[in-house]
Amino acid sequence: MPLRKTKLLVIDVDGTMTDGKIYIDSNGNEIKTFSAHDGTALKLLKDAGIEVVLLTARESPALTERARELGISDVHQGATDKIEVLTKYLNKFKVDLFETAYIGDDFSDLPVMRQVGYSFAVANAREPVKEFAHYVTEAKGGEGAVSEAVIKLLKAQNLYDKIIGRYLK
Repeated sequence: MPLRKTKLLVIDVDGTMTDGKIYIDSNGNEIKTFSAHDGTALKLLKDAGIEVVLLTARESPALTERARELGISDVHQGATDKIEVLTKYLNKFKVDLFETAYIGDDFSDLPVMRQVGYSFAVANAREPVKEFAHYVTEAKGGEGAVSEAVIKLLKAQNLYDKIIGRYLK
């Protein structure tokens, strides 16, 4: 099972880490909502030594701030070719496609999802995305879908109990 070998998790943002809605206030400022559970899960993943990349076609100061809060430095915004960007990170982390998992929700995620070792679709993803995913989360994007995927990944690598055990001491 490729999930056991995963060393890199790449995550789409809009519709995956968020509910996919884009709020713009009267001053033109973009507002996004992120799940606190997803944030905690991403910190656990990094503690487990699995690299995390946030990859999105849009550009958002809200994402920049959220990534900073989570300690995620590998954020690529404005991606017009997600495969090209993915290749850059495969080289950076010295991993191959088989060792990479991806979480997405929309048509632009399909090229990457079809290449990586393991792909997740969130519950409210477009139907073709769900069809190509190895696993479809029960949770919707922005409502704990990333957390669900991370827990599945950690359990597949027998790391979940060890990491959660730190909170039980």
